[in-house]
Amino acid sequence: MNEDIVKRFLEFGTYNYPGLYQEKLKTELPDDVREIGLLVRQNFIHRTTLAAGNVGTNADLKFGDMTQVPWWRQPEDDVLVTAAAMFAELYRRDERGFVADRKPEDKLVLTCRFVAIAMASILKSKGIPARVRAGNASYFEMGELGNVSTDHWINQYWSEQDDRWITIDVDGSLSSTDGYDPYDMPEGRFDFPADAWLDIRAGKVDPQHFHFAAGNRGAIVVVWSLFYDFHSLMNSEVIYLHHGSRFGVLSEFDDLTSADTEKIDDLARLMQRPDENWGELVKIWESDEDFRLLSGALL
Repeated sequence: MNEDIVKRFLEFGTYNYPGLYQEKLKTELPDDVREIGLLVRQNFIHRTTLAAGNVGTNADLKFGDMTQVPWWRQPEDDVLVTAAAMFAELYRRDERGFVADRKPEDKLVLTCRFVAIAMASILKSKGIPARVRAGNASYFEMGELGNVSTDHWINQYWSEQDDRWITIDVDGSLSSTDGYDPYDMPEGRFDFPADAWLDIRAGKVDPQHFHFAAGNRGAIVVVWSLFYDFHSLMNSEVIYLHHGSRFGVLSEFDDLTSADTEKIDDLARLMQRPDENWGELVKIWESDEDFRLLSGALL
C-alpha cells in the first residue's frame, strides 16, 4: 500500500473534523477499536429505533428505554451534520461526553452516516487512518420489504499489523443477527456501490434489490451510494440531501444517455480498487463537475 495514500486518511475534512474536542477524544476514549465502536454506539439512537420504540432489536432495551426520550425529540440528521456539532451536543447534554451509561433522553438521534463520521473522527484523532464508506447492506431485518439491500454507511481503518483496510460497521454492530464480525467484516458482506452498479449493468443483479430509506428502489439508489462513496473517499461525507448535480437527480435519471451511464461505469471501475486507482480518482475530483458539484435545496 502506498504510504502517502494511507496518510491521506489521517487528514480531517469538513464533516469529520472534531474541532476543539480532538485532544479529549485522543486521551479520554479507549484505544481499542471495538471498545471505541461500542462506546460510540451507546451514545446514539437510530431514528428507526426511536420510531419503533422498545420492540424488535430494542426489545432488550440495549439502545435505552425509548419511553424516556421526550415526545418532541426528532431525528437530528439535518441539524448535527458535522462531527464537531455532534460532539458539542453530546457534551452539552452530558458534560462527561462519551459514556456507556448516557441516559436515553441525552443520546443523539442520528443515523448510520453520523455514526460513521463520529467513528472516523475519533480514529483520526488517535492517529489511526480511517475513512467513511457508503453503500448498501442486505444483513438487516427489513420487515415487509423482504430481502433488500438498504443504503448504509460504514468505516474502514488501516491496520499496520495486518497491512490492510479493515471494514467495520459500528452502527449495525448491535442490531444485525447475521453472524458476521462487525469489526472485521468479510469481503463481499457489504454491497459497495461500485460493484453493485457494474453488476446491475451486467445483468447479474436485479436493481430493485437496492433500497433507499426514503422509499426509493432501483439503480438510482446505487448511483446515490456511488456518489456518497466517492465523496467520502475524498474526505467529504456529504449529507443525505445532497446528490450529484447531474446523475443524482431523480426526475432526470431515466433520461441519462448511454454516454452518461458509461461515464458512471468508468468511475465505478476505478472505485472497485480505490487505492490502486487513487491518482485517477483525485483527477476526477479536481476536474469533473459531474461528480464533484452537489445538488440540493440551495445548490
